[in-house]
Amino acid sequence: MALMKTSNPALGDQTFRDLAASPSGSLIDAADRMTLSGTVNKTGVLLICAIASAAWTWHLFMQSRDIADVMPLMLIGMFGGLICAFVTVFKKAWSPVTAPIYALLEGLVLGGLSAVFDLRYPGIAIQAVSLTFGTLFVLLLAYRSGMIKVTQKFRLGVIAATGGIMVFYLLQMLLGFFGFRFVTINGSGPIGIGFSLIVVAIAALNLVLDFDFIEQGVAYGAPRYMEWYGAFGIMVTLVWLYLEILRLLSKIRSRN
Repeated sequence: MALMKTSNPALGDQTFRDLAASPSGSLIDAADRMTLSGTVNKTGVLLICAIASAAWTWHLFMQSRDIADVMPLMLIGMFGGLICAFVTVFKKAWSPVTAPIYALLEGLVLGGLSAVFDLRYPGIAIQAVSLTFGTLFVLLLAYRSGMIKVTQKFRLGVIAATGGIMVFYLLQMLLGFFGFRFVTINGSGPIGIGFSLIVVAIAALNLVLDFDFIEQGVAYGAPRYMEWYGAFGIMVTLVWLYLEILRLLSKIRSRN
């Protein structure tokens, strides 16, 4: 999902020029344009939505400690979130509605999954959350200070790496139906942990592309609803990053 958002050629400069114009061809009024503070606020709203629904499934699981009690909600969140993400990508103007729905649905998955992992490895969920937000703030600081610059080579490199990971995950899922398992990569050995570290790094670098995308939208005067779309992009990447960090930590904890 992160790949669709950052590598889509429709998200280039010309798109922002088109979005910045009203149907009559004139520029959108300043009061109706995308702002950085507005995007930050919308991101906060989406995080609250995700945390709220995650807390619900977490509570349900911890009451019975039976995955069957939350599995229907997790499946709804998983497939509903995927559909909602596709709708948001192709219908950006709907993002003020679809982005909060996406966050709520993803929260159902994250809450149940985090509770299952935390039951097996106590404290792993809060560790993953801390590392995820710590990574977000460090990369944001590095980007704003100019330490990380989004050049064309940087963008293409992150997009290519992200695409490669998505293709691998899809291939792994398809081969799994035929009994093929990537035991070494998914295991807790040095190769498995090394692979997870690489994936976490690539997921984190997608945040930099998100920051750049939002900054471009503000610079071109994109319509205000793009604040929700920018927040949605950050949310998608954070979900992916959190899941990969959770997976990495579980591999490390399983070695003890």
